[in-house]
Amino acid sequence: MDIKDHIRAIPDFPKPGILYYDISTLLAHSDAWQVAVERLSKIISRFQPDTLAGIEARGFLVAAPLALKLGCGFTMVRKKGKLPGNLISYEYDLEYGSDVIEIQDDAVEKGQRVVILDDLLATGGTMGASINLFEKIGAKVVGTACIIELDFLNGREKLKGVPFEALAIYGE
Repeated sequence: MDIKDHIRAIPDFPKPGILYYDISTLLAHSDAWQVAVERLSKIISRFQPDTLAGIEARGFLVAAPLALKLGCGFTMVRKKGKLPGNLISYEYDLEYGSDVIEIQDDAVEKGQRVVILDDLLATGGTMGASINLFEKIGAKVVGTACIIELDFLNGREKLKGVPFEALAIYGE
C-alpha cells in the first residue's frame, strides 16, 4: 500500500503558496492507518525505546498508538503553558522570533531511550528543539520519525545526527 495515496494535499493552506499535507484522510481510512502504524512500529522498535514522545498536536496521534503497540511509555511535548505541574522548558529560534516547548519534569528519567515523533518534518525546528529538550534532562534520544517528510526543506539538518525515518517523502 502506498501511504501517499491516503494523504490529502491542500493548496494555499494555511496561507497562499503553502501546500499542506493533511493526514486526516489517512487517519479516516482504517486499513491505511493500520498499515502506517505497523510500518512505523517496525521502524521504531529497532531503536529499542523506553518512551515515545509526541510533538503537539498531531504527533500525539502518531506516538500514542505506537507506544501502546510497542509496550513503552508515552509523553507529550507541548507549547508553553499547555501542561500542568513542574515543567522543563526549552526556548528555540524560529525564522521570525522564538518559541518555547515543554515537558513535565517526571516525563522521562535520566538515561532513558526516547524516540520523538510527529506527523511531518518540514524545517526541523521543533523536532530539533525537542531533541535538545530531552538531552537537557539527560535522556538519550535514539531516533526520530514522522509520517511525512518534506525533504526539500532540509529538516534533517537540525536533528543533530539523530536517526530519522519517514513513511512518505515529498520533494519540491
